[in-house]
Amino acid sequence: MYRILVCDDERDIVSALKIYLEAEGHAVATAYTGAEALAALEREEIHLILLDIMMPEMDGITAMTRIRERSNVPVILLTAKSEDTDKVLGLNLGADDYVTKPFNPVELLARVRSQLRRYMQLGGGEPKPSLLTIGGVSLDDGAKAVTLDGEPVSLTPREYDILKLLMSHPGQVFSPREIYRQVWGEAPYGAENAVAVHIRHLREKLEFDPAEPRYIKVIWGQGYRFTGGNTK
Repeated sequence: MYRILVCDDERDIVSALKIYLEAEGHAVATAYTGAEALAALEREEIHLILLDIMMPEMDGITAMTRIRERSNVPVILLTAKSEDTDKVLGLNLGADDYVTKPFNPVELLARVRSQLRRYMQLGGGEPKPSLLTIGGVSLDDGAKAVTLDGEPVSLTPREYDILKLLMSHPGQVFSPREIYRQVWGEAPYGAENAVAVHIRHLREKLEFDPAEPRYIKVIWGQGYRFTGGNTK
């Protein structure tokens, strides 16, 4: 059973979502402002957040920024059709998906299942070592922080998830399709291009010379692997 946080200032929407999600077997926590959502995230183990954009006191965009400072939990934005600019901003700030109001319950539940599957495949909810260190790269999953030779490295949620997957299985080769399946939680259409772009960005942030990578190696025709920091 997963615990899902529903945050929307419209109480009827919160009540409806609670009914749908509980019918799927999930536990549901509720909040009506961004501040309440952050407080719930601090006191409870949350596996996914449904977050409205337009709310009083603290809107969803501000809450999204604060959430990503402390957690990599999947976030699905609840948006109106007129909020396209905020929708794009929210995705750029680390939201994983969005559903437009009025939403179709079947579609919403499918998106929830997809994001939970991705999150759990990456170990969200299983007790695993919080700190992974290989060579000069350290990934602290408790703090959702990465350092290179002791210096902090800023990663997007997708970059973080890819790095965590590779570092959790050092030396193992993952094809672009498998990386896409595990990180995006979707069928791997267009996987090669999407994964290659994120790998390139990771190398730019982690490698002294991205053209001669020490950590993220390509195995031609097979995929990528994480190694201990040599250039061979």
